[in-house]
Amino acid sequence: MKFLSQQKDINDIFGTIEAPDAMKFGGSDPASGLSKLIAFGIRLFIIVSGMFLLLYMLWGAFDWITSGGEKEKIVKAQQKITNALIGMILIFAVLVVFNVFAGNMLGIIEVAPDGSWSFKLPTLR
Repeated sequence: MKFLSQQKDINDIFGTIEAPDAMKFGGSDPASGLSKLIAFGIRLFIIVSGMFLLLYMLWGAFDWITSGGEKEKIVKAQQKITNALIGMILIFAVLVVFNVFAGNMLGIIEVAPDGSWSFKLPTLR
């Protein structure tokens, strides 16, 4: 009986160990979890790159405003804005090509009714 009361005291102090929530990344299927993790990584990359490009464009606009009419500073500011626009166009083009290739041609992208998507990774059975 002494062991049970000690175990109860230890659980009160440190808590109990529970299994992780299986519904976060794919449930009990590891391939489904990995595919959702890859899709999350791609979405995160798109969001972060878009924010950096927007900041770079705003930096170019700020440089243009504060150039004071100096031709060299204006040209550098225009180059920053142009590079940011080219980056946005490239990210959009890569997403379109990726979705057409992976989604329509290979069929490895699954789109859920709520708009989220995941990959169908090849598995051995």
